Amino acid sequence: MTIHLKVWRQSGPDAKGELVGYTLENLNEDMSFLEALDVLNEELIKKGEDPVEFDNDCREGICGSCGLMVGGIAHGPMKATAVCQLHMRHYKDGDTIVVEPFRATAFPIIKDLVVDRSAFDRIIAAGGYVSVDTGGAPDANSLPIPKEDVDEAFDFATCIGCGACVASCPNASASLFTGAKVAHLAHLPQGQVERKERVVRMVDQMETEGFGDCSNHGECEAVCPKQISIAAIAKMRREYLRALFG
Repeated sequence: MTIHLKVWRQSGPDAKGELVGYTLENLNEDMSFLEALDVLNEELIKKGEDPVEFDNDCREGICGSCGLMVGGIAHGPMKATAVCQLHMRHYKDGDTIVVEPFRATAFPIIKDLVVDRSAFDRIIAAGGYVSVDTGGAPDANSLPIPKEDVDEAFDFATCIGCGACVASCPNASASLFTGAKVAHLAHLPQGQVERKERVVRMVDQMETEGFGDCSNHGECEAVCPKQISIAAIAKMRREYLRALFG
């Protein structure tokens, strides 16, 4: 199959960027989208041109490194799918696909399709952990936790920190990411000791990083590759108010 790409090229953070057109021929429909970008880079290297820079690691939809805007949608058109698991068979021969980096003030572009998502790391460092001594890993079922709490905690814990929620939000809000991290630990007994301090520190850090506020558009939930519910945002808001005034 033949695919036409329009790829955002930008040599550095302060350089002017632009969309550059490329045509890829004889692609296998079973290729992943990132493998198609690999083919493009091989052709560019053979021509002596700079390859397209893009983040990737596991290529199994687990690590969250591969965030891209594909056709104007974070991670592309397939629901509950990271871009590394998006395959060319979902496109038609001759299609034109626009590929851009995640765009947000808090995600400055480094080069081409690579953005700096270290703001997420700083939010986690502000409180997204358990620092108190909880002892060694307990045996399964030795610590009674209601199943509904376990299930909900696990749903929130599936967040891979890819940043699609930020890129898709018209306000560039990180509320779904932060809310998922807060809600995950708030549902578990190990997270109770630092519960109030955690949510205040993480929300304050989120605001410090320059992310916008949530206005309930719901785009974050729509593009999340792990289908995390915006209920996480409501949970974070309740936790924050209780920490301040409870």
